[in-house]
Amino acid sequence: MRRYELMTIHRPEIPEDEMRSRVAALEEFLAGRGAKVKSTDLWGKRRFAYEIDHLSEGYYSVITFEGEPTVVDDLNRMLHLSDDVVRHKVVRPDA
Repeated sequence: MRRYELMTIHRPEIPEDEMRSRVAALEEFLAGRGAKVKSTDLWGKRRFAYEIDHLSEGYYSVITFEGEPTVVDDLNRMLHLSDDVVRHKVVRPDA
């Protein structure tokens, strides 16, 4: 298993408690595919350095997990189709 970090930016107009439930759903998605979630860090609402899709802020979250590369493929596909996620990035911190 490889170690990954997932950073997501959720839309600013959704309520914070709903954003927390969406992050929990991401954790369940990962666990359902055999990944082990190590930590979750909610950064809250932050201002962007530049506008993204006419938005100037969003809710940031970082999930650290261990999983197989196929899990990352499924995760990227799911997040790319999500309307609530403005941007996401998966990186391998030890690579």
